[in-house]
Amino acid sequence: MKVLVMYVNRFGYKTAEKNLESVEELDESREFTDSVLAFIQVEEKDEEKGVGSREKKLVNHLKWTARKNNANRIILHSFAHLSESKASVPYTHELFNLAEKRLQNAGYETAQTPFGFFLDLQIDAPGFSLARIWAEL
Repeated sequence: MKVLVMYVNRFGYKTAEKNLESVEELDESREFTDSVLAFIQVEEKDEEKGVGSREKKLVNHLKWTARKNNANRIILHSFAHLSESKASVPYTHELFNLAEKRLQNAGYETAQTPFGFFLDLQIDAPGFSLARIWAEL
């Protein structure tokens, strides 16, 4: 799994184009402030390790990043552009849902961008060292 995390002053999205046939059409836009935005690429090899192990690893990394940036809001965004390898859609979706639930149980406010869509993005991210963190988990 590859993860690019950014602290954002402001993040907004609007659904632009559906890219998975299995999801329903959606016209949605949202905006967030003072958040940790996680671009997450779940890879095929992650499926070998089991969803529970991957979920724990992802959540620990996101909680660490949120603490370092004094943020209580975490946004999960499926971003299949950090690696050539991709996990299956059901596995990735399950991992995101489990991670979100664990983060909520830990007191974080969470959101997921719409799964299966290309999005128009608006990102306002400050330029300090821990505002952008890349990791291979």
